[in-house]
Amino acid sequence: MTWPPLLLAAAPNGARRTPADHPALPVTPDAIAETAAACRDAGAAMLHLHVRDREGRHTLDPAAYREAIAAVRARVGDDLVIQITTESAGRFRPVEQIAAVRAVRPEAVSVAWRELAPDARHERAAIAFLRWCRARGIRVQIILYTPDEVARWRAVETRFPGIAGLPRLYVLGSYAGAQADPADLFPFRQADAGSGAPWMVCAFGARETACAAVAMALGGDVRVGFENNLTLPDGARAPDNAALVAAAARAATAIGRTPAPVADLAARL
Repeated sequence: MTWPPLLLAAAPNGARRTPADHPALPVTPDAIAETAAACRDAGAAMLHLHVRDREGRHTLDPAAYREAIAAVRARVGDDLVIQITTESAGRFRPVEQIAAVRAVRPEAVSVAWRELAPDARHERAAIAFLRWCRARGIRVQIILYTPDEVARWRAVETRFPGIAGLPRLYVLGSYAGAQADPADLFPFRQADAGSGAPWMVCAFGARETACAAVAMALGGDVRVGFENNLTLPDGARAPDNAALVAAAARAATAIGRTPAPVADLAARL
């Protein structure tokens, strides 16, 4: 079997965790930049970026994004794709998520379809936004939390031309405490059978690396980091995000699939 190049992404903070959960969880632009460099050195080619406001809360503030992006670029140059998030975290409406991306104009963004279009009334605005991103070369990744959401997204792709084939992120486990298991991946793939779209997995909990290894063996990409997990494969607490990236890179190497640098990933993105 010939695998596509592996895109290994780092998600070092997320919207909910703080340094109280782990002292190495980065929240300031400088700390995020240092973590980005360490994750790059461990094998990551993409940074999934969350930023915080002055009170340490998750924010979509364009100024906060620009500051963090500038800090990362100053530290790593073009060695990482920087993907921002539109995650609502219970705070931001679809119109606010869209406005943030229009203001920042990032090179890449992840959007949760169930947040961007929580019901049929929001679909046309969400589709117009996705087309706007594509027209400007912004690389969009669609976040799907359940196999049923995959099926819903596939139906949307058939109804709205010009958005089919966007990369997916399958989320295994949940913020509510459900621990991911590698077997959780198979219903997602069954629901997405035949799409031909690039796909990535992130997994909540201590089996993150095991889930990543199964995804890699099936031809998918993977995202790891403190957003979803603080535990190494042996059960020890990870010292930092780079250790989780390195564990995923070792799993890839073990099956003969080496993480690729940014320069080799244009087609996947």
